[in-house]
Formats: sequence, C-alpha cells, structure tokens
Amino acid sequence: QFLSLCAPLTQEHPEVLPFLSSRHLRAHPDFRASAEFRNIRGRLLRRARGRRHKIYVYINELCTVLKARALRRRLPLRSLPGPSASQCRPSSSQCRPTPSCGDCGAPSHGDPGAPSHGDPGPSSSSSPPPPPPRQRPGGSKRQIRHLENLLRVYAGEIRRLQERELDFQDLDSADSPYLQENRLKRRMMRIFRRLCQLKECSSLTGRVLEQRIRFRGTRYPEVNRGIERFINRPDAFPDYSDILREIRGASARHGLGLGRRQMENMAQEAFREVGNRLQERRHLDLVYNFGSHL
Repeated sequence: QFLSLCAPLTQEHPEVLPFLSSRHLRAHPDFRASAEFRNIRGRLLRRARGRRHKIYVYINELCTVLKARALRRRLPLRSLPGPSASQCRPSSSQCRPTPSCGDCGAPSHGDPGAPSHGDPGPSSSSSPPPPPPRQRPGGSKRQIRHLENLLRVYAGEIRRLQERELDFQDLDSADSPYLQENRLKRRMMRIFRRLCQLKECSSLTGRVLEQRIRFRGTRYPEVNRGIERFINRPDAFPDYSDILREIRGASARHGLGLGRRQMENMAQEAFREVGNRLQERRHLDLVYNFGSHL
C-alpha cells in the first residue's frame, strides 16, 4: 500500500522505490513481521495520504527505520590452533633447546629415562587452558526492561513539566521547570543510547539534524573533505575563522599552494554556503518536530 501510494508521486525520481524495496529486503525478518513495524508503516501511510507533498520525508523516515534494523554481516570466526601446533616451540618455557638436541629442545636421545620425540613428557603434554566463553554483546531482558521503564517515567515527568503553568518566580528560580526539563531530557538521551547498545540497533531517529551534509563548494576535493568533516560534527555551527582554518590546514597538508587572498575568498564563499545549509537544516528539524512528545 505504501509503495502504490508513492509510485505516482515519485515519477520524477524512479530510483527511489527500488531503493526503498531493497532496504525492506535487507531488514531483519523478525522486525518486518513485528507489530512495531506495522505501526510505523501504518502511521507513515496515514501521514502520506494527508500530506502528499511531503512524501519524500516519509520515505526517508521509513528507510532510516529499515536501515537501523538491517541484517548485519558476521565475519566467520577462525578457530584457535590446537595444542599439537604449539606443542614444541623453541620460545616456550616448556621446550628449551639443549646442546644434545637443538631442533626441538628434547633431552639426549641416548638417555633411557628421557622421553622420546614422539612421546612428550608430562609437562609438554598439558594443553593450554581453553579461552573463556565469549559473552553475549547485547544486554539481558531485565536490563532492557529496566531502561524502557525509566524512559517511560522520564517521559511522563517531562510532559508534566511542560504542561505546568509558570509564574515569574518560577522563571527566576535556579531550579525552574525549564532547567529540570533540560536535565531530564539529557538523562533520557543517555538512557536511549545505552538501550540502543543493549538492543544492538542504531540510535538514529530519522531527524533532519542527523542527516549528513555533503559539501562540494570548492573545486579542491581535499578542502571539501576537511570542511565536510568539520560541519558534520555534533552541535557544530562554524564561523568564518573555522572555515579559513580548515582551508589553510588542507592546503598545507596536501601541498595545494593556495595564496592568502585566494584562501580568504574561498573561505567567505564556503562560509556563506555552509551557514545557509546548516540554518535550513535546523529550520526543517524545528518544523517537523515542534511540539512532538515523541
């Protein structure tokens, strides 16, 4: 139903629907059959029917959800070498070379009381202790349930603070409801990241602020990469001096030979473009999420 709704609205970009279908196929089968995915799909379907001009926003949100629950490729584990492979090493303390037999460190073959090459002694036959069993990377159900309950408690407390009527004394207080709400939100974000670690899933929520900005404002790829890394840092809103510093650093590292005046003009143009794009991204995030308890 979602694809049939998107088909007539995305005719200008025919590659969108195959990309969405591939994301759906890569998602975990348990997640595709879960009630959580049915609820997300139904909610996006209702929104897309009501606001068809925002169809790409809902497609992007669905792709983000499917990407977070994609199947992970697991590398094959290599088995440790057996005791026979490390049974006779010159560097080990159990098998030191002697003048009588320097190849494997065994005593002289003429000694009747010494063990032969094919019959190692008791000290060399003891295999190394097995490695400890690997612990499960995810968390237990009890830990996950505890953190989810904490999120519900904090969410209710935040909503109560937001709906509380304030007077001038509350605004001037050092422990005003605004400050309490801010502390609770920071705690919620820490709990949410820890919960994503225990569930082994991505912490991306699909917000516009999480989308990476691609910068191609100059004709030097080295400068573009440096500026792109800088502006995609968390809570980064650079000024002119930051952009100029990135351009100078890229020119010095890669030997671009840019002049002072050329770097200053390039920094001015890049700063204007970066500022406009960051401001537009924050504005879109505010429009999409203003007043959203989720």
